[in-house]
Amino acid sequence: MQKLLDGIVQFKRSDFESHKALFKQLSSQQKPHTLFISCSDSRIDPNLITGTLPGELFIVRNIANLVPPYREAEEFLSTTAAIEYAVNALEVENIIVCGHSNCGGCAAALNPETIEFTLPHTKKWLELADPVTKRVKQELPPDEPEAREWLMEQVNVIEQLKHLLTYPYIKERVQCGTLALSGWHYIIETGEVFIYDKEQETFLLANG
Repeated sequence: MQKLLDGIVQFKRSDFESHKALFKQLSSQQKPHTLFISCSDSRIDPNLITGTLPGELFIVRNIANLVPPYREAEEFLSTTAAIEYAVNALEVENIIVCGHSNCGGCAAALNPETIEFTLPHTKKWLELADPVTKRVKQELPPDEPEAREWLMEQVNVIEQLKHLLTYPYIKERVQCGTLALSGWHYIIETGEVFIYDKEQETFLLANG
């Protein structure tokens, strides 16, 4: 805790002062240009990866950067509500789904038998990735764990892009050209970001 307390003091003395005018501008409104959907993994820092400042990204984070298919319901839908707000209220211009290497959520979805019994909600959440798991197991044998991991993480991103298009207001904006969707695969150990190319149906290195 002390590290965090020291951090907020340092923030006020340094970073805040460096961007004082920006924070004053942001005090009454936000106008982010991008909805960034990423994993909750502590190793992922959307602003650091993209070189953006406060106010530019509207960030949604959850285990394995999943997007539930659109549905109307009376229950509490956190990710769905955040997407709705970003698109319909904030009118973002881009939505990025960013997966990453060594994703524990993807690994657990691929091997659900390894999920601890103390994580029932996590296990249920990862059922959203079942179509991805099925495809990966069909395409690659168990004796290729590294290839399976890589494919799982990338196909998972593609699947979430498909889920986004089940949202009527997203599909409409994409068709009108006012909203762009993009899928990324971030490699933690190298800093590389691969972006999905729909025409070539593959991920291409964007910052090599």
